[in-house]
Order: sequence, then structure tokens, then C-alpha cells
Amino acid sequence: MDNLTPEQRKKNMRSIRNKDSKGECLLRRALWAKGYRYRKNYKELIGVPDIVFTSKRLVIFCDGEFWHGYYYQTDNDVAATNTDYWNKKIKKNMERDIKVTQQLEAEGWTVIRFWSKEILKDLESCVLKIEIAIMQLDKLILKDKQ
Repeated sequence: MDNLTPEQRKKNMRSIRNKDSKGECLLRRALWAKGYRYRKNYKELIGVPDIVFTSKRLVIFCDGEFWHGYYYQTDNDVAATNTDYWNKKIKKNMERDIKVTQQLEAEGWTVIRFWSKEILKDLESCVLKIEIAIMQLDKLILKDKQ
């Protein structure tokens, strides 16, 4: 049973961010400090990627563990209350993430997904993974121009 009234729950749910999470902001700041320029929350693409390098055709998603099913993989009942609703919602989010990734890749985009906890725990390796992808994409772009 929910401990909050419907109005309190509604207010609580509205306050949850769908962009500019702590992990996303940390990753963006680290990339910016290294001189990388990007677009954020790019609405021109399906799934509204958190970070987009348009000229490289590289998109990055910073996925929250609860909303995108990190815990769902090991525990099908991720919520203590209203489990049917949340299990259905999270499963739908996970399916949508797969479809978005597949569609972007079919359109020629490189997709990188990080869990928020992964960014918070090891920011440098996340930045390194992006830098490697950028270098590989630069080589492909140069090859195509020749």
C-alpha cells in the first residue's frame, strides 16, 4: 500500500527529472572540459538522446537504473507497491530502449548507453569509451572522404 495520498504521489512523480540527472551532468561537464562540443537532449532524434555529436553521428544515453530496468534484470518486482503497474512500465521502457537503439543504428548512428551508477562510479572510463568511439568514427569519416 502506498504511504502517500494520490496528490502527494502525483507531486512526487512530477519532481523526478527526465533530463539533467546527476550522472548526465557529470558526463557532459567532463566532455566539455576536454573540449568536446555536443548537443544535449536532441529532440530531432528518436528517443531524445542525452548527448549527441551530430557530425560524428554518435548518441549517448545516460539511463537511470530504476526507470530503464537495471534492477529488473535480477528482480522482477522492482517496486514495493503497485508492482503490476511498475513491472509493466519498466518492461515497456526496456523494450522501447531496445527499439530506439536498433532504429538509430539502422539510420547509421553509433549508440552508447551508460547506467547512471556507472557514470558516478567511474566517470573517466565512460569518457574514455566516448573518446575511443569518436576516434574510430573520425577514422571512418576520413576514409569515406578519400
